[in-house]
Amino acid sequence: MPQVSGPWLAISGGGSDGAYGGGVLAGWTQSGTRPEFAVVTGASIGALIAPFAFLGSRYDDEIRKNFTSMTAADIFEDRATRDSLFDYWPLKRQVEQRVTAKLLAEIAAEHARGRRLFVATTNLDAGRRVIWNMGAIAARGDEKSLSLFRDVLLASCSIPGFFSPVAIEVEANGKRFQEMHGDGTLTTPFFVVPETMLAATSRAPLSQLYVIVNSKLGPEFKMSDRNIPGVLGRSIAVALSAALRSEMALLHVGAQRHGIGLHIAHVDPAFDHPSRGPFDGKYMEALYQVGVAAGK
Repeated sequence: MPQVSGPWLAISGGGSDGAYGGGVLAGWTQSGTRPEFAVVTGASIGALIAPFAFLGSRYDDEIRKNFTSMTAADIFEDRATRDSLFDYWPLKRQVEQRVTAKLLAEIAAEHARGRRLFVATTNLDAGRRVIWNMGAIAARGDEKSLSLFRDVLLASCSIPGFFSPVAIEVEANGKRFQEMHGDGTLTTPFFVVPETMLAATSRAPLSQLYVIVNSKLGPEFKMSDRNIPGVLGRSIAVALSAALRSEMALLHVGAQRHGIGLHIAHVDPAFDHPSRGPFDGKYMEALYQVGVAAGK
Protein backbone atom coordinates (compact mmCIF):
# COMPACT_ATOMS: atom_id res chain seq x y z
CA MET A 1 0.00 0.00 0.00
CA PRO A 2 1.14 3.60 -0.56
CA GLN A 3 2.85 5.58 2.18
CA VAL A 4 1.39 8.87 0.94
CA SER A 5 -2.18 10.08 0.58
CA GLY A 6 -3.77 11.09 -2.69
CA PRO A 7 -6.07 9.87 -5.45
CA TRP A 8 -5.58 6.56 -7.23
CA LEU A 9 -5.63 5.95 -10.99
CA ALA A 10 -6.50 2.64 -12.68
CA ILE A 11 -5.99 2.21 -16.44
CA SER A 12 -7.76 -0.62 -18.24
CA GLY A 13 -6.85 -2.75 -21.21
CA GLY A 14 -8.16 -2.02 -24.68
CA GLY A 15 -5.51 -2.63 -27.34
CA SER A 16 -5.16 0.25 -29.76
CA ASP A 17 -8.01 1.98 -27.93
CA GLY A 18 -5.37 2.83 -25.34
CA ALA A 19 -5.00 5.96 -27.48
CA TYR A 20 -8.09 7.18 -25.64
CA GLY A 21 -6.37 6.89 -22.26
CA GLY A 22 -3.33 8.72 -23.55
CA GLY A 23 -5.58 11.52 -24.75
CA VAL A 24 -7.42 11.71 -21.42
CA LEU A 25 -4.14 12.20 -19.57
CA ALA A 26 -3.02 14.92 -21.99
CA GLY A 27 -6.35 16.73 -21.79
CA TRP A 28 -6.27 16.47 -18.02
CA THR A 29 -2.83 18.10 -18.00
CA GLN A 30 -4.07 20.88 -20.28
CA SER A 31 -6.98 21.55 -17.92
CA GLY A 32 -4.55 22.25 -15.09
CA THR A 33 -6.40 19.91 -12.71
CA ARG A 34 -4.46 16.67 -13.09
CA PRO A 35 -3.32 15.52 -9.64
CA GLU A 36 -0.31 13.53 -8.57
CA PHE A 37 -1.54 10.01 -7.92
CA ALA A 38 -0.59 8.05 -4.84
CA VAL A 39 -1.17 4.84 -6.80
CA VAL A 40 -1.28 4.08 -10.53
CA THR A 41 -2.26 0.65 -11.84
CA GLY A 42 -2.43 -0.80 -15.33
CA ALA A 43 -3.51 -3.97 -17.11
CA SER A 44 -2.75 -4.95 -20.71
CA ILE A 45 -2.36 -1.76 -22.79
CA GLY A 46 -2.95 0.11 -19.54
CA ALA A 47 0.25 -1.47 -18.24
CA LEU A 48 2.21 0.21 -21.05
CA ILE A 49 0.65 3.58 -20.20
CA ALA A 50 0.90 3.29 -16.41
CA PRO A 51 4.65 3.91 -15.90
CA PHE A 52 4.47 7.14 -17.89
CA ALA A 53 1.23 8.24 -16.23
CA PHE A 54 2.88 7.51 -12.87
CA LEU A 55 5.77 9.87 -13.66
CA GLY A 56 3.46 12.72 -14.59
CA SER A 57 2.68 15.13 -17.39
CA ARG A 58 6.26 15.44 -18.63
CA TYR A 59 5.69 12.08 -20.33
CA ASP A 60 2.47 13.06 -22.11
CA ASP A 61 4.31 13.52 -25.41
CA GLU A 62 5.88 10.08 -25.06
CA ILE A 63 2.45 8.52 -24.60
CA ARG A 64 1.09 10.38 -27.60
CA LYS A 65 3.99 9.24 -29.75
CA ASN A 66 3.33 5.66 -28.71
CA PHE A 67 -0.27 5.79 -29.89
CA THR A 68 -0.30 8.13 -32.86
CA SER A 69 2.90 7.26 -34.71
CA MET A 70 3.00 3.48 -34.35
CA THR A 71 1.43 1.04 -36.80
CA ALA A 72 0.61 -2.65 -36.64
CA ALA A 73 4.11 -3.36 -37.99
CA ASP A 74 5.52 -1.74 -34.84
CA ILE A 75 3.54 -4.20 -32.70
CA PHE A 76 3.66 -7.60 -34.41
CA GLU A 77 4.77 -9.54 -37.46
CA ASP A 78 2.18 -11.58 -39.34
CA ARG A 79 4.02 -14.82 -38.69
CA ALA A 80 2.92 -17.67 -36.45
CA THR A 81 5.13 -18.98 -33.67
CA ARG A 82 4.92 -22.25 -31.76
CA ASP A 83 2.36 -20.81 -29.33
CA SER A 84 0.81 -17.78 -31.06
CA LEU A 85 -0.70 -16.60 -34.31
CA PHE A 86 1.62 -13.60 -34.48
CA ASP A 87 5.19 -12.79 -33.51
CA TYR A 88 5.38 -9.75 -31.23
CA TRP A 89 9.11 -9.14 -31.50
CA PRO A 90 8.44 -5.55 -32.72
CA LEU A 91 6.47 -4.79 -29.53
CA LYS A 92 9.25 -6.28 -27.44
CA ARG A 93 11.72 -3.99 -29.18
CA GLN A 94 9.45 -0.98 -28.53
CA VAL A 95 9.29 -1.84 -24.83
CA GLU A 96 13.08 -2.20 -24.66
CA GLN A 97 13.57 1.19 -26.33
CA ARG A 98 11.09 3.03 -24.12
CA VAL A 99 11.66 1.34 -20.77
CA THR A 100 15.20 2.41 -19.95
CA ALA A 101 17.40 2.40 -16.87
CA LYS A 102 16.72 6.14 -16.56
CA LEU A 103 12.96 5.53 -16.52
CA LEU A 104 13.36 2.88 -13.82
CA ALA A 105 15.49 5.24 -11.73
CA GLU A 106 12.71 7.84 -11.85
CA ILE A 107 10.10 5.25 -10.87
CA ALA A 108 12.33 4.03 -8.04
CA ALA A 109 12.63 7.59 -6.73
CA GLU A 110 8.84 7.97 -6.64
CA HIS A 111 8.52 4.58 -4.96
CA ALA A 112 10.93 5.78 -2.27
CA ARG A 113 8.62 8.75 -1.68
CA GLY A 114 5.82 6.31 -0.88
CA ARG A 115 3.94 6.26 -4.18
CA ARG A 116 3.09 2.93 -5.80
CA LEU A 117 2.92 1.56 -9.36
CA PHE A 118 1.19 -1.78 -9.91
CA VAL A 119 0.76 -3.90 -13.06
CA ALA A 120 -1.49 -6.93 -13.48
CA THR A 121 -0.60 -10.10 -15.36
CA THR A 122 -2.23 -13.53 -15.48
CA ASN A 123 -0.23 -16.54 -14.32
CA LEU A 124 -1.39 -19.08 -16.90
CA ASP A 125 0.09 -22.00 -14.96
CA ALA A 126 -1.72 -21.16 -11.72
CA GLY A 127 -4.77 -19.64 -13.42
CA ARG A 128 -4.72 -16.55 -11.24
CA ARG A 129 -4.10 -12.83 -11.30
CA VAL A 130 -0.70 -11.53 -10.23
CA ILE A 131 -0.13 -7.93 -9.15
CA TRP A 132 3.43 -6.72 -9.54
CA ASN A 133 4.87 -3.90 -7.44
CA MET A 134 6.77 -2.21 -10.25
CA GLY A 135 8.34 0.44 -8.01
CA ALA A 136 9.87 -2.26 -5.83
CA ILE A 137 11.26 -3.95 -8.94
CA ALA A 138 12.68 -0.64 -10.18
CA ALA A 139 14.23 0.06 -6.77
CA ARG A 140 16.57 -2.92 -7.16
CA GLY A 141 18.36 -0.88 -9.82
CA ASP A 142 20.21 -3.64 -11.67
CA GLU A 143 20.04 -5.28 -15.09
CA LYS A 144 17.86 -8.11 -13.78
CA SER A 145 15.29 -5.63 -12.49
CA LEU A 146 15.24 -3.82 -15.83
CA SER A 147 14.70 -7.12 -17.65
CA LEU A 148 11.96 -8.19 -15.23
CA PHE A 149 10.22 -4.81 -15.47
CA ARG A 150 10.13 -5.10 -19.26
CA ASP A 151 8.96 -8.72 -19.11
CA VAL A 152 6.05 -7.86 -16.82
CA LEU A 153 4.86 -5.07 -19.12
CA LEU A 154 5.14 -7.33 -22.15
CA ALA A 155 3.33 -10.17 -20.39
CA SER A 156 0.50 -7.91 -19.29
CA CYS A 157 -0.41 -7.12 -22.90
CA SER A 158 0.27 -10.56 -24.41
CA ILE A 159 -3.15 -11.35 -25.85
CA PRO A 160 -3.77 -15.12 -25.54
CA GLY A 161 -3.49 -16.97 -28.81
CA PHE A 162 -2.33 -13.87 -30.63
CA PHE A 163 0.92 -13.23 -28.74
CA SER A 164 3.15 -15.67 -26.88
CA PRO A 165 2.99 -15.68 -23.09
CA VAL A 166 6.13 -14.48 -21.33
CA ALA A 167 8.25 -16.89 -19.28
CA ILE A 168 9.22 -15.18 -16.02
CA GLU A 169 11.81 -16.78 -13.78
CA VAL A 170 10.77 -17.06 -10.14
CA GLU A 171 11.98 -18.77 -6.99
CA ALA A 172 9.88 -20.64 -4.42
CA ASN A 173 10.94 -22.98 -1.63
CA GLY A 174 14.54 -22.66 -2.74
CA LYS A 175 13.80 -23.79 -6.30
CA ARG A 176 14.02 -21.68 -9.45
CA PHE A 177 11.59 -22.23 -12.28
CA GLN A 178 9.67 -20.36 -14.97
CA GLU A 179 6.04 -19.24 -14.84
CA MET A 180 4.06 -18.42 -17.98
CA HIS A 181 2.40 -15.01 -17.72
CA GLY A 182 -0.11 -13.52 -20.15
CA ASP A 183 -2.56 -10.66 -20.58
CA GLY A 184 -3.63 -9.07 -17.31
CA THR A 185 -7.18 -8.51 -18.52
CA LEU A 186 -7.80 -12.26 -18.55
CA THR A 187 -8.25 -11.99 -14.78
CA THR A 188 -8.94 -8.28 -14.22
CA PRO A 189 -10.11 -5.57 -16.66
CA PHE A 190 -8.31 -3.11 -14.38
CA PHE A 191 -6.98 -3.34 -10.85
CA VAL A 192 -7.79 -1.25 -7.79
CA VAL A 193 -7.61 -3.43 -4.67
CA PRO A 194 -8.44 -7.10 -4.03
CA GLU A 195 -12.18 -7.77 -4.21
CA THR A 196 -12.13 -8.98 -0.61
CA MET A 197 -11.00 -5.52 0.49
CA LEU A 198 -13.91 -3.85 -1.32
CA ALA A 199 -16.32 -6.35 0.22
CA ALA A 200 -14.92 -5.93 3.74
CA THR A 201 -16.45 -3.63 6.33
CA SER A 202 -13.11 -2.00 7.20
CA ARG A 203 -12.33 1.19 5.32
CA ALA A 204 -10.49 0.90 2.00
CA PRO A 205 -7.12 2.70 1.78
CA LEU A 206 -8.29 5.36 -0.68
CA SER A 207 -10.85 8.15 -0.87
CA GLN A 208 -10.74 9.17 -4.55
CA LEU A 209 -10.45 6.78 -7.49
CA TYR A 210 -10.12 7.61 -11.17
CA VAL A 211 -10.59 4.86 -13.75
CA ILE A 212 -9.71 5.25 -17.43
CA VAL A 213 -11.58 2.63 -19.46
CA ASN A 214 -10.00 2.27 -22.89
CA SER A 215 -13.20 1.06 -24.54
CA LYS A 216 -16.91 1.63 -24.70
CA LEU A 217 -18.87 0.25 -21.77
CA GLY A 218 -21.74 -1.30 -23.69
CA PRO A 219 -21.74 -4.19 -26.19
CA GLU A 220 -21.05 -3.14 -29.75
CA PHE A 221 -22.25 -4.79 -32.96
CA LYS A 222 -19.42 -5.85 -35.25
CA MET A 223 -19.24 -8.39 -38.06
CA SER A 224 -16.45 -10.89 -37.44
CA ASP A 225 -14.10 -12.02 -40.18
CA ARG A 226 -14.61 -15.72 -40.93
CA ASN A 227 -11.09 -16.82 -40.11
CA ILE A 228 -9.25 -17.96 -36.98
CA PRO A 229 -7.84 -14.54 -35.96
CA GLY A 230 -11.18 -12.85 -36.65
CA VAL A 231 -13.33 -15.29 -34.69
CA LEU A 232 -10.81 -15.68 -31.87
CA GLY A 233 -10.29 -11.95 -31.57
CA ARG A 234 -13.99 -11.18 -31.54
CA SER A 235 -14.68 -13.91 -28.99
CA ILE A 236 -12.00 -12.60 -26.65
CA ALA A 237 -13.27 -9.04 -27.07
CA VAL A 238 -16.84 -10.04 -26.20
CA ALA A 239 -15.69 -11.97 -23.12
CA LEU A 240 -13.49 -9.12 -21.90
CA SER A 241 -16.26 -6.58 -22.48
CA ALA A 242 -18.68 -8.63 -20.40
CA ALA A 243 -16.07 -9.00 -17.64
CA LEU A 244 -15.48 -5.24 -17.71
CA ARG A 245 -19.16 -4.48 -17.16
CA SER A 246 -19.30 -6.93 -14.25
CA GLU A 247 -16.19 -5.39 -12.71
CA MET A 248 -17.65 -1.90 -13.07
CA ALA A 249 -20.82 -2.97 -11.28
CA LEU A 250 -18.80 -4.45 -8.40
CA LEU A 251 -16.65 -1.34 -8.22
CA HIS A 252 -19.70 0.94 -7.98
CA VAL A 253 -21.02 -1.11 -5.06
CA GLY A 254 -17.63 -1.17 -3.34
CA ALA A 255 -17.13 2.57 -3.80
CA GLN A 256 -20.51 3.32 -2.27
CA ARG A 257 -19.81 0.98 0.65
CA HIS A 258 -16.51 2.68 1.46
CA GLY A 259 -17.40 6.26 0.55
CA ILE A 260 -14.88 6.38 -2.28
CA GLY A 261 -15.30 9.17 -4.81
CA LEU A 262 -15.44 7.30 -8.13
CA HIS A 263 -14.67 9.03 -11.43
CA ILE A 264 -14.79 7.05 -14.68
CA ALA A 265 -13.77 8.07 -18.20
CA HIS A 266 -14.69 5.78 -21.08
CA VAL A 267 -14.98 5.96 -24.85
CA ASP A 268 -18.16 7.72 -25.95
CA PRO A 269 -20.66 5.26 -27.49
CA ALA A 270 -21.09 7.73 -30.37
CA PHE A 271 -17.45 7.41 -31.45
CA ASP A 272 -17.55 5.66 -34.81
CA HIS A 273 -14.36 6.58 -36.67
CA PRO A 274 -13.60 3.79 -39.17
CA SER A 275 -10.61 1.55 -38.56
CA ARG A 276 -8.70 -0.20 -41.33
CA GLY A 277 -7.36 -2.81 -38.94
CA PRO A 278 -5.37 -3.20 -35.73
CA PHE A 279 -3.39 -0.12 -34.72
CA ASP A 280 -4.64 2.07 -37.56
CA GLY A 281 -2.89 5.43 -37.13
CA LYS A 282 -5.80 7.63 -38.24
CA TYR A 283 -8.21 5.77 -35.98
CA MET A 284 -5.91 6.10 -32.98
CA GLU A 285 -5.30 9.80 -33.63
CA ALA A 286 -9.06 10.41 -33.77
CA LEU A 287 -9.59 8.45 -30.56
CA TYR A 288 -6.69 10.26 -28.89
CA GLN A 289 -8.40 13.59 -29.62
CA VAL A 290 -11.66 12.27 -28.16
CA GLY A 291 -9.68 11.42 -25.04
CA VAL A 292 -8.14 14.90 -24.91
CA ALA A 293 -11.61 16.45 -24.99
CA ALA A 294 -12.81 14.10 -22.24
CA GLY A 295 -9.76 14.88 -20.10
CA LYS A 296 -10.46 18.60 -20.21
